[in-house]
Amino acid sequence: MGCWRGNVRIPMSEFDLIRDYFHWQGAPDSVRIGVGDDAAILRLPPKRELVISVDTFNAGIHFPPETPPHAIGYKALAVNLSDLAAMGAEPAWFTLAISMPEANREWISEFARGMRELAQQHGIFLIGGDTTRGALSITVQVMGFVPTGGGLLRSAAQDGDLICVSGTLGDAAAGLAVVQQRLQMPVEAAEYCVRRLNYPTPRNVLAGVLGEYAHACMDISDGLLGDLGHILKASGLGARLDHACLPFSPALLQLPEEQRLGFALTGGDDYELLFTLPAEAFGQVQQAAGELGVKITAIGKMDKNQQGLLVNYAFSDKRRGYDHFSSN
Repeated sequence: MGCWRGNVRIPMSEFDLIRDYFHWQGAPDSVRIGVGDDAAILRLPPKRELVISVDTFNAGIHFPPETPPHAIGYKALAVNLSDLAAMGAEPAWFTLAISMPEANREWISEFARGMRELAQQHGIFLIGGDTTRGALSITVQVMGFVPTGGGLLRSAAQDGDLICVSGTLGDAAAGLAVVQQRLQMPVEAAEYCVRRLNYPTPRNVLAGVLGEYAHACMDISDGLLGDLGHILKASGLGARLDHACLPFSPALLQLPEEQRLGFALTGGDDYELLFTLPAEAFGQVQQAAGELGVKITAIGKMDKNQQGLLVNYAFSDKRRGYDHFSSN
């Protein structure tokens, strides 16, 4: 892939599109060559390893077609920043490949504005990409750094670790149900959940703290049960989960218990962090996270004597999270 190429048929040229919306000024010193050439040239800091993640974001699959373009741009980057946070990585650069059925200046302007606002918050810089004509699809590749030999892995959980999460769970899944008219909530609660769906908060501020104390980590994109299952499988351990400890927003607390548990356990799009750490470190991590404005909650425990995952609740929906290729 070149640094930026395109073949979108639009009233303005592809070069105008790139110049007006995606050629950002103020590149950091780490970017020697960015947008404008066939490839970017980057400077790697000493004693750091590169962390790379990529996600594709398709209309009708990852966001409802009526989602505002500002939210699409924001969320397309947010979900990738969340992957860096889950690895304990510091954000550095990203590329953007976008396919559009047509290019509308107003739509592109809002899309780029949402993406750039979040990028500026997290100190990550756009270095190139690709544009093409087709169904609306956005692919973002993010790059960041961890200290040499560092990085949080799914496979590193240990027996006796506390299982913890950041923030609250189930809000985005409830928001999607509101958008799809499967759920009715009071107006204020519905607006809150839809905003959590469209504007997830990547928890990159926790990367340094978790990098120091946590054993295993991943972000919650496909539902708590499914994503925790990945940690259990990779670490070769079982776990016990206490449903009474799950953290809920005031909006979800208005729902019946089983309904909010369904959203929290099997709903996706929370993009909160799911991590394990030694019990003796919980107080320090909780205090440090609180000083950064993030609530963390212990919701269970890793247990080598437990076969698989035990949830102490007779939950009627046995799904384990979202699967792009499942027929269920």
